[in-house]
Amino acid sequence: MPDPRHTLGLRGEEAVARWLAANGWTALARRWRSPAGELDLVLRDPAGTLVGVEVKVRRGKRTGTAAESVDRRRVARLRAALVDYARHADGGRDPTALRVDLVTAVPAADGLWRLIRLPGIDAW
Repeated sequence: MPDPRHTLGLRGEEAVARWLAANGWTALARRWRSPAGELDLVLRDPAGTLVGVEVKVRRGKRTGTAAESVDRRRVARLRAALVDYARHADGGRDPTALRVDLVTAVPAADGLWRLIRLPGIDAW
């Protein structure tokens, strides 16, 4: 039997990918792994910047908000994984034009998602 939290996380990632694609983003990879860590989504934003997106899904605030769950160490691992992606999977492009965004996803009772994008969390 699949873990309901894992299933919810996958549904959240799918909702975020669809939302960003509908807003002009180009999906490049999902659940991309490197020795540095895993990126939930790798996309190119409408301006052409390579963006690693961390998706955090929460049903409630009992364990804290989604944004609170991403600390500096996690951000550093996401950034390192995105640099690996740029060097190895993105045709060796310059890994300086990169950004890590966080998208929080909360499922609503009507089956839709409440999505909030926090751009540039690697600049914290």
